[in-house]
Formats: sequence, structure tokens, C-alpha cells
Amino acid sequence: ALPSNGCQSPQGDLTPLLAPNPSPRPNPLSRVRSQAKFTFLIALLAALIVFVGLAMRCLPGRVASASRLSAASSRLTARIPSLRNFNQKIQTMGLTTTTRGGAVSRSTGHVGGTRSAAHRVFSTSAGEKEEVSERKLVPMDELVSLCKQRGFVFPSSDIYGGYSGFFDYGPLGAEMRRNIKDRWWQKFVTQRQDIVGLDTSIIASPSIWKASGHVDGFSDPMVDCKESKLRYRADQLFYARVETTEGTEVGYVSVLESGTMQGEAEKAAKKLLKAWTKEQSLDKRPEINPIELKPLDEAEPEIISLVPSPATGKPGDLTPPRDFNLMFSTQVGALADESASAYLRPETAQGIFVNFPTVQRAARMKVPFGIAQVGKAFRNEITPRNFVFRSREFEQMEIEYFIPNDDTWVEHHQKWLRDAWEWLVSIGLDEKLMSYDVHEGHKLAHYARACTDVAFRFPFGTQELLGVAARSDYDLRQHEAASGKSMEYRDDATKTKYVPHVIEPSIGVDRLMLALLVSAYDQDEVGGEKRTVLRFHPSIAPIKAAVFPLVKNKPELLEKARAVYNRLNRRYNIEWDQAGAIGRRYRRMDEAGTPFCITVDFESLEDDTVTVRERDSTEQIRMPIKDVYRYLENKIEGFEDEA
Repeated sequence: ALPSNGCQSPQGDLTPLLAPNPSPRPNPLSRVRSQAKFTFLIALLAALIVFVGLAMRCLPGRVASASRLSAASSRLTARIPSLRNFNQKIQTMGLTTTTRGGAVSRSTGHVGGTRSAAHRVFSTSAGEKEEVSERKLVPMDELVSLCKQRGFVFPSSDIYGGYSGFFDYGPLGAEMRRNIKDRWWQKFVTQRQDIVGLDTSIIASPSIWKASGHVDGFSDPMVDCKESKLRYRADQLFYARVETTEGTEVGYVSVLESGTMQGEAEKAAKKLLKAWTKEQSLDKRPEINPIELKPLDEAEPEIISLVPSPATGKPGDLTPPRDFNLMFSTQVGALADESASAYLRPETAQGIFVNFPTVQRAARMKVPFGIAQVGKAFRNEITPRNFVFRSREFEQMEIEYFIPNDDTWVEHHQKWLRDAWEWLVSIGLDEKLMSYDVHEGHKLAHYARACTDVAFRFPFGTQELLGVAARSDYDLRQHEAASGKSMEYRDDATKTKYVPHVIEPSIGVDRLMLALLVSAYDQDEVGGEKRTVLRFHPSIAPIKAAVFPLVKNKPELLEKARAVYNRLNRRYNIEWDQAGAIGRRYRRMDEAGTPFCITVDFESLEDDTVTVRERDSTEQIRMPIKDVYRYLENKIEGFEDEA
């Protein structure tokens, strides 16, 4: 069964770690602390040895092997029983010793985020409760700035002041979007025998959009501010009645939909109450009832005249809601009359539906089977906002999965929900920020049997990320009636004909990219220096690895490093960087989300080995050059997980 509305996916059972001890006993930490003073000095000595070794690595001609340093550290720990026992006791109590570079993230199943977000502390004494600090999300202004600075996303037409609702994707953004689409296509098309691909035209016959209902019904409720001339979507403009606990009306407040709108409304209500108290000449400010926000499109006409405009703060400035069609219209051909009118597609699904019988026969598919498509769609949004989350030009990844017209739709619907959730997690989405949202009542489309969204907690609030809808046979029957062409499928096994029902998993590339950026964004410290890092899954990272020659004034080093670069670049997007100190180069790659950095040094000239540095843990390992390609392949493609 599906989780309830808004419920997060089940996590591991923490009960054994949180249960009180059956009988009073001394806190195990007190016994450990007695050894801490002695082991601190030993640990400091071990850290000094590692520090000196790393310092030597940066000096040409005196590069120490990371494997030898690791072995020396292990031998030192093995000779000090107190230090080894200390670590064992810590692990026994359910705590983990981690490094600043990302081990905390892996130990909690977390991909990115601030360091305090994933860390958990479990009490060892009876009666104490678990302390879990909520993950702090990156502020949107910081994320937008990073995307522009590093070349992920730019405002469209930026030199002309931008163009609202449109964005351009820079070098890293273009690579990341391609990776997202490739992984989706590989998972749901290439690796499945029951799904085939399709690529339909952006402009098609207007009859398609008339039959599907888009011409008459694809609209959003819109209101205007008479004074400021600004426009708002009525279902994204919220209002609340402010009244005293005795039922006396104070007035109304309005806020735009956001993750902080409840707090904004309460602040506005207090300001309104203060002015009203002064106007009424009251000695004491009365208490008010809790603020309950409702979307403006559900308000009665007489209420709308009392709701203040967000732009002016004055009641009566908002017009009544009216429908606004979201389709972009255009002209096809030399004539500019009614017969030449056409539309940019607002979704990719209808191109799949009208091609259903042709694809089924050409690919010799049997129900159940699916048709997948990745492509651009266009919607003339009233108020595009929240960066690339809601824009006027976007890209969709959709599947129309055709199933028998019986009760098996429930099983198919739930299976697609599970498959979609697991895929999102597998490419690096933070599962702690994901939840299910079941559409019920007026939220459910009239033709749908069911619809459940996978929602994601963005910095601006929890919003739909992916939807899985059971669309019945509505679309196929609409096109059958309008075109006069049969959409029936003949089942050879049962010798029957029927119009299949449809399960539709759909997700936007732009929204998914934004969710991955939010999941991956992190800040920590490495060597006492603050760093910004994007902890992308290797398969999604725009740059898979970077190759560094240790210095740029040694031709033999450059030649060796270039050979490594050329070998890897045949398959993956590899960065070449020879400018600046190694540490600075690491930081540049961390900020771009590059999972691996490969350094070619003077030792490479002697034994054909290189240093591979892992982004999250900052750990460095030494390996032969001939093994680097297979190492990256395993990490990026996930072959190690399948072994």
C-alpha cells in the first residue's frame, strides 16, 4: 500500500538504538573518556605523520605514495592497543568516526546538504531522546548565483535584461541535462523490452489540441491588480480572514505561494491588527484566531473585493479570476488567417496517443507496453517563478504505458510509483526531501482514475516533481471520436478488441535538475578551509573526472598527463586543468561537482601510476594508469554495485 498523503518513504527502524537500557549501568562514554587524554596525544602524532606526508606530495621530486602513507598509519594504529580499542568501543555504541570530506553523508545514506543536516546523535543513557537536526537547504539566491557563475544556467537574453520565463543552459548545465536524459532513457527504454521510443513534432495539427481539450480547457485562473497592472495566478495567490477570538472581523491579508507564506501572512495579520486597534481606539490589542490561508480561486466574489493586492496592499484592487489559456499560438504557412493558426505543444503526451496504433503495429508490441518520449513543451505561464521550476519553455520525459482495460491498473500504477521513486534515489536525489502526494477530490482530473505525485522539498517549499497518473482510456477515445480512426487493440490471446487504458509517469528535466542541485549542494571544511561542493552522483555529474599535471613547466609531465586525458576523453567528459596549485584546482572541481581528480606527478614518470582523489571523502589512492579507465567505469556506471 502507498504511504498516506505527504508521507515520506519509510526509513530504517531506529528502535534498537533508541530503546532504554534494561537496567541502570554507568554511561559507556564515561569509561571511554578516561582513555581519551592518552589517546589524544597518540592520535595527534598519527595526524602529524599524515600531514607531513601530504606536504611532501606537493613537492616535485619528493612525492610519497598515498598507499604507503596509509599502510604506515595502519601499522601505527595496530601497535597502539588503546587507540584501536577506543575506535572499537565507539563503533559498538552505534556512533561513527567520520572525516569532514563526506563520510558522514555516506553513513546516513545522504547525498548532499550541510554537515549538520545528516548527522545523528543517539543517547546511550536511559530516557534520553534522539536528537536529529533538520537539513538546512541552500538559499535560492546562493544556488542561482552558483549556477550562473559555474555555467549551469543563465537567464535567457541576459545582455538585454533577460526574458521572463526563459533560460539558457551553460556548458555544465547542458552536460548535466544530457546525462539526466541519457540515464532516464537507459533505465526505462534501453533496458526494457516492453517500452519503445518516439520523437514527435513540436507543432502538429490543431485538431489534436481541440480533441484533447487543450484549446477549450487548458487554462489557469488569472487575476489582475488594477493599479500596478501586475497579474497573478489565482490558485497561487492566498488570502486569509483576520478576526478576533470573539469573531470580530479585522480585515484580510494576502500572500503569494511560497515555503514561507504562512509566516508572511501571520506577520501581515499582526500589522493589520495593530492598525485596526489604533483605529478602533482600543486600550488593549485583542487576540486573533489562527490564520488559515486559502487560494483566491476558491473565494466568493464578494470576498475578493475585500482582499488586498500583494502589489499595493489595498483592498479592491484585484479583479475577479478569469481563465487564461496557456498555449502559445503561431501561424503556419504564408497566410495569416484562421486556417493558418497552430500551437506549440503544451505537452508531449498527445503526440504519443495519436501515434499509438502506428507504433504498436510497426514495433509489433503487445499490451502491456509503453511509448517513451523526451522533448520540449511550451506553456505561457502567467507568473513564471522559482528559477527553472516554473518556466515557459521546458523539457519533459514522459511514458504512456498501455495496459488492459481491467482492474490491473492499480497494480501497474503502484509499480510505476515504486520504479520512479527508486530511479530518482539512484541518480542522487536526497530521499529525506522526497514524499508522496496523493491527488484526491478536486485535485484529481475528471478523466483520471488516480494520480500520485512524488513531491520534493525545494528551498521555496514542497512541490510536485514527478507525477504518475492512471489516465483511463480518455485520451485514446477522444482522438478516436475526433479522427474517426480506430484506437482499438486486438488481443491475439483472448481474441478480443478493446481500447487500452494508460499509466503515465511524467517528469520535467528542468525540475529534476533543480532538485538534483538542491540535493547535491553542500558546504564543509577541508584542511581548515571552507569549500562549496556539489555531491552529484557520478553518472549525473557534468564533468566525470579532471586530469591535472602536477606542474605545467615540465614537458614530460604534460605529455604523460595528456595521454591519460586523451584515453579517458574518448568516452567521458573530462576536464583538463594545469593552472594554479593543486588545492585550488581541487576546489574548482568540487564546486563543479566533479567526482574524481587524477594527478600526474613525477612518480608517474617512474612507475606509470597516478593519484586519484575522490570528491566527497577527499581520499586519495594510488593506482596504475592502466586501471584508471576501469575504475571510473565502475564508479560511473555502477558496475561495482551489480557485482
